[in-house]
Amino acid sequence: MVKIAIIGGTGVYDPRILNNVYQDEIVTPYGTVQLKVGEYVGRKVAFIPRHGSSHSIPPHLINYRANIWAMKQLGVENIISTTAVGSLNPAMKPGDFVAVDQFIDFTKGRISTFYEGGERGVVHVDVTNPYCPSVRQDVFQAAKAIGIKVHQTGVYVCTEGPRFETPAEISMFAKLGGDLVGMTNVPEVVLAREAEMCYCTISMVTNFAAGISESPLTHGEVLDTMRSNTENIKQLILATIQRMDLSRNCTCRQALREFGGFQL
Repeated sequence: MVKIAIIGGTGVYDPRILNNVYQDEIVTPYGTVQLKVGEYVGRKVAFIPRHGSSHSIPPHLINYRANIWAMKQLGVENIISTTAVGSLNPAMKPGDFVAVDQFIDFTKGRISTFYEGGERGVVHVDVTNPYCPSVRQDVFQAAKAIGIKVHQTGVYVCTEGPRFETPAEISMFAKLGGDLVGMTNVPEVVLAREAEMCYCTISMVTNFAAGISESPLTHGEVLDTMRSNTENIKQLILATIQRMDLSRNCTCRQALREFGGFQL
């Protein structure tokens, strides 16, 4: 069974970090998902490039519900996602990794739940700790073992995109307590919690945000920073996978207990 999945963000498109990779196709109520499955240290791992293999899907059009449903259907219990982010925090510099622990949602037009009434009803899922504490600890231990620095807290502000933010918006986000800004982590993290899956995000700082950066923002700048750090993030993901205890019964897996649990 495939119990682990990687959702690769900008710059993380290559499933060849895994062995014996094959293509799979999962039909969900929200559309068909193309993904790859491989192995690492004897563990099966699913891999989805969030923006498509050639970065052809903009953040506001990603089929988040289909992606999470497909992984749940495969049997995935643990998700490691990567995101490229701008920094609002001078302590979080380009090239740094951050295991975010909170988010602020400024998206506008995205469906962020599997439960819209009808046959599935309505649920109100708790997101006091939106990112799995157990998988985050795996990340910290892995980072320490291989000598990579990871900031252990960070607030991710999610915007709609695909445009970059204005300096006025960035100033507001900083006043609200944001550390990082990106366009993809919500609703992905919320849907994973509704699906009772352990979910963790490793964010890579690619630039300082608008108004903080000394120059205009470009997508090329993001890709250049990602490329220079690609090997480190791959090694961090693999070291985290190796340390995961796949037998643990995390509280994330009981997020909808009062509603009878998540049902495919």
